[in-house]
Amino acid sequence: MLQATRQRFAALQAQAAHAGVALRPPPPEPTTCCGRGCNGCVWEGFYAAAQWWCEDAQGALAQPGGSPS
Repeated sequence: MLQATRQRFAALQAQAAHAGVALRPPPPEPTTCCGRGCNGCVWEGFYAAAQWWCEDAQGALAQPGGSPS
């Protein structure tokens, strides 16, 4: 799942660069996971933020002028 998320970030950033659209940086990957499968794991927050970032990036690419909301 992480590799697919990284690839999605890279693809959207490449599309934005090609279109001359400035995007916010994608969310950083967590560095504090304890690996115990906690409810509310930092990875859950990361993937939620990643989904939002991708939706925001796609919206910016679809808008004339390409500015994120």
